[in-house]
Amino acid sequence: MNPVKTLVAIGLLGLAGCATPPPAGGGHGHAKPAAAAKPAAPTPEERAQMWKKSLARDPLSMTAAFDATGRLWLAAVKSGHVVVNYSSDKGRSFGAPVQVNAEPENIAADGENRPKLAFGPKGEIYVSWTQSLDTPFSGHVRFARSLDGGKSFSAPIVVNTDRQAISHRFDSLLVNGRGDIYLFWLDKRDAAASEGKGGKYSGLAVYYAVSTDGGASFGANRKAADHSCECCRIAAAADTDDVPVILWRQIFGKNTRDHALLRLDGKSTLVRASEDGWELDACPHHGPSLSIGADGVYHLAWYTGAEGRAGLYYRRSLDRGKTFTAPLAFGDPGAQPARPQVLSLGPRVFLTWKEFDGASSAVRLMRSMDGGATWSAPALVATAAGASDHPLLVRDGAKAYLSWYAAKEGYRLVELEGAR
Repeated sequence: MNPVKTLVAIGLLGLAGCATPPPAGGGHGHAKPAAAAKPAAPTPEERAQMWKKSLARDPLSMTAAFDATGRLWLAAVKSGHVVVNYSSDKGRSFGAPVQVNAEPENIAADGENRPKLAFGPKGEIYVSWTQSLDTPFSGHVRFARSLDGGKSFSAPIVVNTDRQAISHRFDSLLVNGRGDIYLFWLDKRDAAASEGKGGKYSGLAVYYAVSTDGGASFGANRKAADHSCECCRIAAAADTDDVPVILWRQIFGKNTRDHALLRLDGKSTLVRASEDGWELDACPHHGPSLSIGADGVYHLAWYTGAEGRAGLYYRRSLDRGKTFTAPLAFGDPGAQPARPQVLSLGPRVFLTWKEFDGASSAVRLMRSMDGGATWSAPALVATAAGASDHPLLVRDGAKAYLSWYAAKEGYRLVELEGAR
């Protein structure tokens, strides 16, 4: 049996983990316009039942990353454990999975909220994930590291210092060129405090913590921004000066779900990165993608369900987020385009996304050879007949790959230079 298939059981984590009911098309599904009539909100009892069912499932999601030696690492969730293993032959074979957390726990691992992998300058392996708590839509951000090449991992720690049974979820992990480890997540502590005093607070907040000692400890929790969307992942990338940059779905005004970008250099302020005007009293479970190459160009890709312009968009910034190019629409509007990913390798930039024709899913690709100024026609990269994970872009040095897991077809790693 392919060792990859031992990593995850075939099963889909539903969309119960959102503080507000998402429109159709979240999770592992496909982006669809929101229904004209807002569905009735579930009762507290129904929410608790949905949450309990979601905790009992092994998810389909799988995360991939190459280390500095060219080994391909996978992280997934199996029976309450984050498990990792690696391939030395570009995914053709894998070693035995290793458990990251020795004691089983409830772990969130749907498409938007999967375990993350990153590597330190001396071969350290870092893993983060969201531990789901018994209270619906609550969780803690967890972190563990391996200093022996993935043979064993440290006891997991909780990074969020607020320990209320509320949402500290949707973690993102980033290691910059100096080896500093950044953990970002969506946090409800400010909303809970406001609501406890009878006030109102839109969405959640973006928080982060930093480790400068290789993951042995993390500094204080810091707030990056108020009023983020509740269940859309945070995209993070390191700039050429090692400053982290984050991109996330933000609530502007009363309920406009567009995107914000922030350089965490201590002096930059939040900038609006998309102006779609998507008015939605719910969370779409559809986070953005961000990539910064060695040339310092910011590349952004996202989904919007805004009336009259629903679909996928790309834009770039040549001045560190001060200004952006006009949004470029991509994907077939008739095939429910979703889950965009962008990866910059300097002048070579890759865009992938997922489409659905009513019977099967397809991952398509566009390439730019001039830093995102112009793009190729879409090319078909892979298809899947049944349930499938979100497609991911990963790099091994100067090569770009599609990483995709599907229930029937198994795991695939596709080099994108040869895709036609």
